[in-house]
Amino acid sequence: MSSDAKKRKPKVIRSEEGKRSRHEEQEGRYYNEELEVDVRDPKIDYQLYKETCEDLQRLMAEIQDLKSKGSKDMSAEIEEKRIQSCVHFMTLKKLNRLAHIRLKKSRDQTHEAKQKVDAYHLQLQNLLYEVMHLQKEITKCLEFKSQHEEIELVNVDEFYREAPPEISKPETTSNDPHQQTLSRLDWELEQRKRLAEKYKESLAIREKILKEIEVKKEYLNSLQPQLQSIMQASLPVQEYLSMPFDCLHKQYEIARHLPAPLYVLFVQASAYSQACAHMKSYSQPYRQDKKLVVSIEGSVEEAKALYKPPEDSQDDESDSDAEEEQTTKRRRPTLGVQLDDKRKEMLKRHPLCVSLVVKCKDNSSLNLTFYFLMNLNILTVKAKVVPVSELTSPISAGELLYPDTVLSCLYPGDDGKKTPNPANQYQFDKVGILDLSDYITELGHPYLWVQTMGGLHFPTDQPQQSVIADNTLSASHMEKTIKLLRSRLMSRLSLHKQFASLEHGIIPISGECQNLFPAKVVSRLTRWGMIPYEDFVMLPYAKEVVEFGLAQDTHLYYSLMIERGTAKLHGAVVLNPSYCLIPPLFCLCLNWKGERSSRNDENIRGTEPYEAFQV
Repeated sequence: MSSDAKKRKPKVIRSEEGKRSRHEEQEGRYYNEELEVDVRDPKIDYQLYKETCEDLQRLMAEIQDLKSKGSKDMSAEIEEKRIQSCVHFMTLKKLNRLAHIRLKKSRDQTHEAKQKVDAYHLQLQNLLYEVMHLQKEITKCLEFKSQHEEIELVNVDEFYREAPPEISKPETTSNDPHQQTLSRLDWELEQRKRLAEKYKESLAIREKILKEIEVKKEYLNSLQPQLQSIMQASLPVQEYLSMPFDCLHKQYEIARHLPAPLYVLFVQASAYSQACAHMKSYSQPYRQDKKLVVSIEGSVEEAKALYKPPEDSQDDESDSDAEEEQTTKRRRPTLGVQLDDKRKEMLKRHPLCVSLVVKCKDNSSLNLTFYFLMNLNILTVKAKVVPVSELTSPISAGELLYPDTVLSCLYPGDDGKKTPNPANQYQFDKVGILDLSDYITELGHPYLWVQTMGGLHFPTDQPQQSVIADNTLSASHMEKTIKLLRSRLMSRLSLHKQFASLEHGIIPISGECQNLFPAKVVSRLTRWGMIPYEDFVMLPYAKEVVEFGLAQDTHLYYSLMIERGTAKLHGAVVLNPSYCLIPPLFCLCLNWKGERSSRNDENIRGTEPYEAFQV
């Protein structure tokens, strides 16, 4: 180490000692100022602060003026004012320290007061919690109910009347409610013990009866194969006697799965068939009439599936959700596809249907199939005419045996083109169906008499979604409807044969009517055919018939022309669907020496009600 470094080292030590002494002096002054704060008035210090700031401001301004004058003689005066300014700075620093000390003491006092408030608040919360706990305990005590209060004991009079004296103890319990309650509970326990013993005895008897039932069930189960073999052996006898018990049993088993309207129709039609057979043969009361055959068709399994609850499981739900998400990602159905699906669901038929075969004397039959639309709550029917032998189809026969018109207006005004249920219109509006007639070819006709045969009645004043099948309503209309169906079939077949003979120029005449026809026929039928309703309305000589409402779109219309020399007789025939209960209507127009019709010729007016073929 050099000699200069050795000389400077003591100086450095003295400087650090000097700094430490100054620091200790400042700390001492700081602690003295803490004591001084307690005796000093803050207002006086604030006034001193203002005066010091004013003096300091004044001294600075004077130093600025002296410097601006630039005189060398003024340096001593400037130095003196600078010293005064430093003194004022020292005063400001001291006031600043005193202000900070006061602030620290105020904060400490505020913190101590806040801690006291928090302690008092916590103590208050504890006291409130204890009060609330005591209130809850008091409430529990007041609301306490003993278990004996839930037991329905016998009344006091009955207790003293039935209980033995060793339990009732009337001398001690009559005046003491507590002892009375205890005695009543003892009597209740004694009664329950007796009932428990009776219960055990009843269980033993029940087990004995169950064993006897099991023995009888085994015996009956052993009889079942024997009965089946006997029934199988009796099938030829049933067929010979026309008593198909086995077939009827199967049909009635299937009938359990029919909806209510079809079930009522099946039961009432079967009853009517059996009643007709019973009138013919009293020796075989359970035989069905061969002229009216009732049966059930369709899928029984699908009908059973309609009433089975879906088997829900979490795995199936998760799988179905995943599949549904995949399908929705692949293809989203359009609005049209959704409406088509809704329409199909709305027009859905029950899987089972009732078939009714109405036969005539010549063994020609009318096959009717009745369906039930589950969502619309209505019945529909499809018809098919089955003649005995194959008929030659005349051109003019047109729609006589057509399935969609053969049953039209069986009852007046019942054309089967509109739904009889008023509630269906609201359902149609939701899925965009304008008219049910667009779907009649596929679903069948919802005639009113079909609803009646199923026991359905639809009030027009209060539309309703659910209807009730009434057996009484069906039974009251069954006989009349069957007779009308048989009459309609016979009249249409007869009319069909007449049209076929007419097209071949053959008019069958009975002996009673022979004198009404001339010996020599000089007129000639040159035209005969069916015309639509629109063409009939346009005929000028049929104007009055249309105006009076005698021609409707449900009727059948035919056009004819008969010639005799230069005379031509034009005619139109209005055939009511209920022919021959309602006779046909003729409109004639003769072209001979002018145009003659019922409006200007008495002979034509007198001829029109009769058959035109007599001219």
